Amino acid sequence: MTEAAAELPPAPETARAVFGEYFPEAVRYAELLADAGVKRGLIGPREVPRLWERHLLNCAVLSEVVPEGVTVCDVGSGAGLPGIPLALVRPDLKITLLEPLLRRTNFLQEVVELLGLDHVTVVRGRAEEMLGKLPPVHVVTARAVAPLDRLAGWGVPLLRPYGEMLALKGDTAEEELVAAKAALTKLGVVETSVVQVGEGVVDPMSTVVRVEVGESPGGVRFAAKRAKAARVGRVRKRR
Repeated sequence: MTEAAAELPPAPETARAVFGEYFPEAVRYAELLADAGVKRGLIGPREVPRLWERHLLNCAVLSEVVPEGVTVCDVGSGAGLPGIPLALVRPDLKITLLEPLLRRTNFLQEVVELLGLDHVTVVRGRAEEMLGKLPPVHVVTARAVAPLDRLAGWGVPLLRPYGEMLALKGDTAEEELVAAKAALTKLGVVETSVVQVGEGVVDPMSTVVRVEVGESPGGVRFAAKRAKAARVGRVRKRR
């Protein structure tokens, strides 16, 4: 056990309630983050003492605003946050963990296999290169990836018509939303809101920026790219 792993506190009782039957898997994931996650530079050693409250539970409560039985793409998944905690509390979801860096996707694949998460797939790649390569999803999730306008440019085009992006943000959520308004409109966004989740579980509650699209995710520019990707896909199938 590494020095950082020794700093991992016992799971709080709230974690047992939140993760339910997957609580043992959640504990194993916390141990992996505190050990291999720190060794490989996926999470800072100072984060280990607050892994449960600041990371696992903070991400798991995102499930409160994810519809039942949908497809999800976790953009810039990193060490699996929020995708893996979400997968542990919501086995009804089909989740893709999308991450460009090989050392991170290797870690994610190991975690998925160790925890037996059959409803989770790991894909290596950049979100902006995935149009036409990944099936459009109902929900895109993200946490601490980039400012909202840039994040939306990566995540929104991956959505199905009338899908939504759920971004875990901090105290500046409202300001980011105002600053990104013009960019979001160009991307075909029709409704935005900021919601708080995790009452009675995490303090402070987790802040989620919710971005909903209309019938053309990504707007006019991405409609053309999507059509081109579909044509290329049809040609490949004929071959």
